[in-house]
Amino acid sequence: MGFAFIKHDTHIDFIGKRHWAYGLSILILLAGLASVLWGNGLRLGIDFAGGVIVQVQFAQPVEDEALKKSLNVPELPGISTQRFGEGGRDYLLRFSSSETGDASLLRTNVLKALAQAFPDNPAEIQRLEVVGPKVGDDLTNKALSALYYAVLLIAVYISGRFEQRWMAAAIMAAALWGGMYLFSFTPVSMGWQVLIALAITLMVCFVLKLNFALGAVVGLLHDVFITLGLLSILDVEIDLNVMAAILTIVGYSLNDTIIVYDRLRENLRARPELDLASLINRSVNQTLSRTILTSGTTFVATLSLFLLGGGVIHDFALTMLIGVVVGTASSIYVSSAILLALGDTDFYVRAQEKEKYERPGEHGIV
Repeated sequence: MGFAFIKHDTHIDFIGKRHWAYGLSILILLAGLASVLWGNGLRLGIDFAGGVIVQVQFAQPVEDEALKKSLNVPELPGISTQRFGEGGRDYLLRFSSSETGDASLLRTNVLKALAQAFPDNPAEIQRLEVVGPKVGDDLTNKALSALYYAVLLIAVYISGRFEQRWMAAAIMAAALWGGMYLFSFTPVSMGWQVLIALAITLMVCFVLKLNFALGAVVGLLHDVFITLGLLSILDVEIDLNVMAAILTIVGYSLNDTIIVYDRLRENLRARPELDLASLINRSVNQTLSRTILTSGTTFVATLSLFLLGGGVIHDFALTMLIGVVVGTASSIYVSSAILLALGDTDFYVRAQEKEKYERPGEHGIV
């Protein structure tokens, strides 16, 4: 007798509950937006903002306030401290800027300040990194570009695979790539360039009725914005590790979406007499066991990293935890629900039919 974690004949009405999911998503998005605009904001790490980060370990535990007061000296401007790990001995020290950028001088200044403040508690510098403002800007631009082109290529792939419109998708990609290239000669910042290009991508998908691509891209943006909003609420620093986690979330969420889309495409061919809401529910239920098992195992593995992985990987694991939950939900309640809002069964059945090519002379006509 085989082991079945989830019954294969479930009939859960996911689409019928989509309005509750819409309300929850809007609430979290608004809370995140309020935090970004009027709360903690997006706290960029030294990878993007530039500055210095020093990881120190004391022989004995140290109080947070005592450490911060001891380092409030002109040689270490904009100091902030963060304790991590167990025991109160390990700290990350961040400086918003460095006048000299000399790592040896910074190391000397930090050790000198710590020795004066805690003469009976020696400290050891385990890591010291310096990132200049120009390098930070360059990394920011590359991270935003990577995020944008990942979304654009996904839109092209989804349009070709599920709607048989490779040519329209290729034209859209070429136009947007050309637009981004021309934008690079203007003084518009990379952040605004990416936002404008994403808005144009969504508009082009809507006008060309590339609904599968539109649903996938909106789902990905939904996941990224909710994750960034929650990171802002939790006051988590955005560094390269977090950016890597966000790009991983994009890929993970897309994988879930494609599984559901693929099963929906099969059901559109097998049961074209059913309405679209029934077909989406049928597809989600048929892939439910796979979704729970893959998302569940990923969540448990990421939770282990979050609890046991230490301070260096803590923010990466937290970002992944948020993304796994949000990405799984969005594949049902955002990407699939958009298909329902923009078309019916007949529309998607016609969209997947390839144009039939009649060979010369096939029916006696040359």
